[in-house]
Amino acid sequence: MTQLKSHEFSGFLRREGTPYRIILIYGPDRGLVSERASEIAAKTGVDLKDDFAVLKLEASDLSGDPGRLADEFGAISLFGGDRLVWVKNAGNDRGLIQALTALVETEPGSSHLLVEAGDLKKGSALRKLIENARTALAIPCYADDARGIQTLIDEELGAAGLTIQPDARQRLAQLLGGDRLASRNELKKLALYCHDSGKVTDEDVIEAMGDVAALSVDDAVDAVFSGNPVRLEAALERILASKTSVFLVLRSCILQFEQLDAMRSLVENHGRQPAQAMTERGRGVHFKRKPVVEKALRHWRLPAINREMRRLADAVLETRRRPQLEASIARQALLRTCLLSR
Repeated sequence: MTQLKSHEFSGFLRREGTPYRIILIYGPDRGLVSERASEIAAKTGVDLKDDFAVLKLEASDLSGDPGRLADEFGAISLFGGDRLVWVKNAGNDRGLIQALTALVETEPGSSHLLVEAGDLKKGSALRKLIENARTALAIPCYADDARGIQTLIDEELGAAGLTIQPDARQRLAQLLGGDRLASRNELKKLALYCHDSGKVTDEDVIEAMGDVAALSVDDAVDAVFSGNPVRLEAALERILASKTSVFLVLRSCILQFEQLDAMRSLVENHGRQPAQAMTERGRGVHFKRKPVVEKALRHWRLPAINREMRRLADAVLETRRRPQLEASIARQALLRTCLLSR
């Protein structure tokens, strides 16, 4: 089975040449698939600006003519040298599978075949064919994990000559991920915003990239658990003005209560101190929010946490039954929780 692990890709790119003339790049992160396909295309040594040396096809182009792929793969570049056939948007298309089945056992000559695909389940026809072929290589592309996001931040901001403060890095890591190209573009936008300052602060991240609605939701949740009804009212007004569903605040409060429930269980049932429980179960809480969460952890007891979670869940159900009153129902439920916190 020939499959490259995600962490092996950088080393693969650094090698000179490759014994594989047929390469499948697939995964749910379409931005990363596209980025890695471009990097491998550059590694082939084919002049990507030469239309006679590079042929780009959609997988659907082969549905009625599977033999076309074999013809193109076996063709010789008009002016000599290597040739690249690049197939995009592949899946388990019958025409593509038929064409590749014949190609993986033939001598490729001077041609390279690059296939971009979406998320392919283990055992799917296209993955199975490439992974079991002696002359082919499969490269999976999954969404960046925490380490991958940190590496991406260092790459883009380092290239722009910028340093980043720890609090800004933590917020930035929460905003990125899911799609490599989208994350890279956001970092380029941030670098452009900060290019004269030499550093990136938390305020820079918020101003350049922050989703105002998302930040207002966080502010509303903090107001609820701080017991600050004035701050809560201001945050709700911003959310409603941005046409964002106030349901998001209800959901975020329920999620915060679930986290409090896990931490409070350590305090009441296992004798942990609140600070210890925060360390064990409070991962992912932004450091600026930790005082609010720790205060709530000291104040709320398990029965009250579970009771309030049920009330908020009932409020969510009520907003679904009476959507025209969503804002009023949510406001009343959140104000009650806020006053209990106070």
